[in-house]
Amino acid sequence: MKTVLSAAVLTLLVSSAWAGPTCNVPEAQWMKEGDFKAKLEAQGYQIKTFKVSKGKCYEIYGLDKAGKKVEIYFNPATGAVVEQKP
Repeated sequence: MKTVLSAAVLTLLVSSAWAGPTCNVPEAQWMKEGDFKAKLEAQGYQIKTFKVSKGKCYEIYGLDKAGKKVEIYFNPATGAVVEQKP
């Protein structure tokens, strides 16, 4: 029984660590994807992958203006960084 409980707790911890942030913004208020990508590229980002995360944030994988790899979640309405991982 102890092993089953330990496995369940470990599963919850691992799955929550993989979850990204949540952006609670109605889709009607989101910036257009093309406009948002253009704004980031003008700031020097090189976007390899652009998607909407499970938490309904804009998410990019790519390089920043210094050429370092980044994974960044943005609020789709304001463009503010919600979470960034190196």
